[in-house]
Amino acid sequence: MKKTALKQLLFTIVVLIAINYSSQYIFKRFDLTQDKRYTLSPTTLNIIKSVESPLVIKVYLKGNFPGEFRKLQDETKQLLEEFAAYNSNVNFEFINPIEKEEERVEIMKQFYEKGMQPLSITVDDKGKQSQEVVFPWAIASYGQKETKVALLKNLMGASTEQKVISSVQHLEFAFAEALSKITKEKQKKIAVIKGNGELEDRYLADFLQTVKESYYIGPFTLDSVGKQQPNETLEALKKYDLAIIAKPTEAFSEEEKQVLDQYIINGGKTLWLVDNALVDFEDLNNEYGQTVALPRELNLTDMFFSYGFRLNPLLIKDEQGTPIKLASGRQGSETQYEQYIWKFSPYIYSTSNHPLVKNMEGIKFEFASPIELLNNKINKTVLLSSSQYSRTIGLPAAISLEMVNEETKPEDYTGKGLLPVGVLLEGKFFTEKDFKAEGVENKMIVISDGDVIKNQLEKGVPLELGFDKWTNNLYGNKEFLMNCVNYLLDDTGLINIRSKDVELPLLDKEKVYQNYSWAQMLTIGLPIALLLIFGIVFTYLRKRIYSK
Repeated sequence: MKKTALKQLLFTIVVLIAINYSSQYIFKRFDLTQDKRYTLSPTTLNIIKSVESPLVIKVYLKGNFPGEFRKLQDETKQLLEEFAAYNSNVNFEFINPIEKEEERVEIMKQFYEKGMQPLSITVDDKGKQSQEVVFPWAIASYGQKETKVALLKNLMGASTEQKVISSVQHLEFAFAEALSKITKEKQKKIAVIKGNGELEDRYLADFLQTVKESYYIGPFTLDSVGKQQPNETLEALKKYDLAIIAKPTEAFSEEEKQVLDQYIINGGKTLWLVDNALVDFEDLNNEYGQTVALPRELNLTDMFFSYGFRLNPLLIKDEQGTPIKLASGRQGSETQYEQYIWKFSPYIYSTSNHPLVKNMEGIKFEFASPIELLNNKINKTVLLSSSQYSRTIGLPAAISLEMVNEETKPEDYTGKGLLPVGVLLEGKFFTEKDFKAEGVENKMIVISDGDVIKNQLEKGVPLELGFDKWTNNLYGNKEFLMNCVNYLLDDTGLINIRSKDVELPLLDKEKVYQNYSWAQMLTIGLPIALLLIFGIVFTYLRKRIYSK
């Protein structure tokens, strides 16, 4: 008997040693969730496994806040635990930035200076409300590099619960993109096209600063083609992987078009942000509050036509506009302002499932034109379009601030809405001009509004792209444009992580409050009752067995 027991003990020890030894070489994690939310994409795994020295992630989502934020905290923690499980160089910690109340003001100031805006929320506990500050941010550090990670998406008009659900779906992409910035060396090059009245650098400042974190970037003056042969300018431009044309205001010469055309046909990526109407909101800043919108002639129609699209001389009026503030009178010595919806500044919220725009914040447009898609071999994907309650007006057209008082009805938009304003084109681009006629597989993105990339200024200082200083609204312009750049240049599939769907069950607070006693009984009373029943049954069976 003792001999058999000793054999079993030795066998158990040997098996445990073998399992422990093999676990050093065999690694497997199991994700039993229905939506596979903890299964990292191959792209994320490649980024994590490439980390060769300590990578520190400080998460500032800690403190007293509602259940929705605790859920975001838990999901963030579990995701980072997955990162750490695959690479021990990944370290993370959760920090409460304002644990010391006397440091609250100074800490909040530091966060603002870093562009990490704290969030003031109302904590509602059974009808008792209190104000708390949440810092839904993380900072990742790797060597001398550092980058911030936004954990909470800014969805205008959405409830906190909706924001959290959207943010959880976005978590893996947010961290993967951030870690890619600080762990990988820059390789791709971006040319910002100049020479045709494009936006000045001060209006591109925030976008350029963000792009510089991942790519090399530099100006490229197209009008130099007049001083040298087109093929020389083309060879210089071909050193760049992407060309950005941001709101040109002067017509392109045939030589300049030829260079751009051959750049595209030879595989160069392009991001076009083109205004087809000669009008800006600043033109309305006169004593009459009126201006005339005219067609803008850029001499690009024939080139765009060969690619399979056309920008018509039209403007979009959309009932789903963004707000503006206009003076409505004076009270004492101060001017009073009132908020109105400006229909020539559409609030574009994408419903597409394309990973480039899926689960994205709304984008602010200004004086956009519709993109007409033509039949050819190029594959076209509408990324952004106006709402169903939108229509076009022809140019030239009189524009007045008095239009904010116009009354409309749904019938005015029957069959007129859903006008494309952002389109992805993919395929072999074709031209009938000289040089190479048919190109290699390529892609470009066309946006029918140059102001999408334009940041506002405050006393000459550039503000964050997408932030409207007049209404304090933050739109998704920067996120969208960075997605465009990453999609056009990214060959690793990073952008595809954005299409991940996560089902996040959250408690309905109203139902809980209405049935509070019943909820308490289920969450507290039922477990205690089950323990009592188990104890009684166990005691009864124990007495019955040992009484014999």
